[in-house]
Amino acid sequence: MSNFIELGKKIYDLKNPREAHRFAVFIARCCLHPQKIQRLEKFFAQSEIFKEISTTFPFFFEQVTRAFFYNRSTIEERIKIVEEHVEFLASTTNESFLRKIYAGEKIPLWKIPLDETLGEMILSICIEPGQRKEGLISVMLRLSSGVPIYQIIFWIARDNFIDGDENFAMWIGAMQGPNVDDAREIIKRITKKCHAYRTKNLILYAAQAVARSLGLKKIFSITNAGYYANNHIRRDRKLKTSFGDFWAECGGTLTSDERFFSLPLTEQRKTFDEIPTHKRAVYRRRFSLLDELDATVSEKLLEFKKDVEK
Repeated sequence: MSNFIELGKKIYDLKNPREAHRFAVFIARCCLHPQKIQRLEKFFAQSEIFKEISTTFPFFFEQVTRAFFYNRSTIEERIKIVEEHVEFLASTTNESFLRKIYAGEKIPLWKIPLDETLGEMILSICIEPGQRKEGLISVMLRLSSGVPIYQIIFWIARDNFIDGDENFAMWIGAMQGPNVDDAREIIKRITKKCHAYRTKNLILYAAQAVARSLGLKKIFSITNAGYYANNHIRRDRKLKTSFGDFWAECGGTLTSDERFFSLPLTEQRKTFDEIPTHKRAVYRRRFSLLDELDATVSEKLLEFKKDVEK
């Protein structure tokens, strides 16, 4: 019980009434599942780097006690996700990567100059406390001013949940767009700079590049039915957004579990024979941009491979 209280104090600001309420709920849930929480404590106690990241990012413990990641997830499933995600990163990346990510640092992977007022757009891999409902790590596009543009939040776990095999996969828990007053105008200017390539397609392309660079073989993505809060429905019952429509547009297919789509690891490009003659120059520049993103992401993540300690 005392350990649960200390854990809760690291996660919640008890001066905030809402946070204090969540603290009380957290303690109650820990007391309902003491062996499971102790199992996670033992998991993070097995090495110094695991201890370090669970200290700098104590939200791992909150994530397993709340209905996060996807709709109808169980505490056992969430513990398994946390353990497999951390184990995968620890086996494939060095301690520097884990330390930076879970201390809140944004690791830059690629950038593109936009214009004099927007500055640069930077692609990073990171995790912020506010993202913890939908996953354990994210790829994010931000302006150099810090304004977030698009992000995909995900976790890495074995594929036996859908297909029954043991391969590790990327599981996308959410895709989020900009939430600023002039978002439409900003996106329009970015799209033009990216040779008419939509920004939400760009963030998915970046996530696919990260998955390939990490050696993952599959990507699964959440549907509206699978979204952790299942709250993408307005009061008038119209869908606010549809993950499924976008995933299908990008080559995804619904799995046997209605909560998840299966996405391709690589975007299918049009051949030049399929592109109207007057658009080929634009597509050529777009493909060159995407090839540059691929190469840069691969090069940056190579710096953090397991055998390249900082």
